[in-house]
Amino acid sequence: MIILFTILILLVILVNGWTDAPNAIAGCVSTRAMSPSSALALAAAANFIGAIGMAIFSPKVAFTLYNIADFGNDTSEALCALCAGLCAVILWATVAWMFGLPTSESHALISGISGAALAKRRSLDALNSREWHLVIMGLIITTVLPFILGFLLNRILTAILKGFPRRNVIRYFLRAERFGAASSALIHGAQDSQKFMGIYMLGITLYRGEQENISSIPIYVVLICASVMTLGTMLGGARIIKKIGCDMTRLDAVGGSAADTASSAVLFICSLLGIPASTTHSKASAIIGTGICKRGGVDPRIMGQMFAAWGLTFPFCAALGFVLSRLFSYCF
Repeated sequence: MIILFTILILLVILVNGWTDAPNAIAGCVSTRAMSPSSALALAAAANFIGAIGMAIFSPKVAFTLYNIADFGNDTSEALCALCAGLCAVILWATVAWMFGLPTSESHALISGISGAALAKRRSLDALNSREWHLVIMGLIITTVLPFILGFLLNRILTAILKGFPRRNVIRYFLRAERFGAASSALIHGAQDSQKFMGIYMLGITLYRGEQENISSIPIYVVLICASVMTLGTMLGGARIIKKIGCDMTRLDAVGGSAADTASSAVLFICSLLGIPASTTHSKASAIIGTGICKRGGVDPRIMGQMFAAWGLTFPFCAALGFVLSRLFSYCF
């Protein structure tokens, strides 16, 4: 079972880099500050650096995910249920990618694992309230705060730069957009990789015989998670980049920079506080906040599709994790 778990967690990390990391660079592709291939290469490198740096500096998010659910004392069945939860994440991410929907792999992971734990324990005691409070807090923060910050930053920058030659402003902010894309990808690696490190450590401790307390993340776990996420990012997510960065709204370089700054600031604070936050929610909300300031605004149809996908992630993945956990218990 540990071999199956290892394969599944690596697949989930790969899918995250493939489908979630493109959100970090959607802004700079939309403004044409960088080509998609160059932006993906930049995102891959920044993801790797962010994953390793935050794991050393502040691994609080990893500990939050490690303690998100209690699988009970039967560690063999617990590892089986954990594998079921990971399968739920892969299925949901694949379906979302097929439709080009920027869903949150973080929330899919949390809900899939929690659903599997509920099926295993058959009690709400399987969910740890402290960690779930942090999840809910992160959901609210990354949906509301980046929208407000993106809107305000775009308004402030537009007012300040009104008297400057537009050609010079655009030239400067196109360069700034590259830095913004790098910082967004860096924070994505710092935030999202820790979630998988936490679940990776959970599987390892269950295999050893108990869900024990941990105080640090082994360096080999850090390097594996960072490397696989980087590989996934290099595979790209062109459909998602197009949906969120080009189809939903049209950003200029100033708006793209405002969105990158707002999103990265919120995610960095969440990482320091140990709050599991969604890169997808943060970046999309920031882009919507800046996009409504522009002529043409935001496409309500695409925004509705995105919000629907966000709303379905928790119940769908939890239910899928629950069902697969029950199914796995009979098969293994």
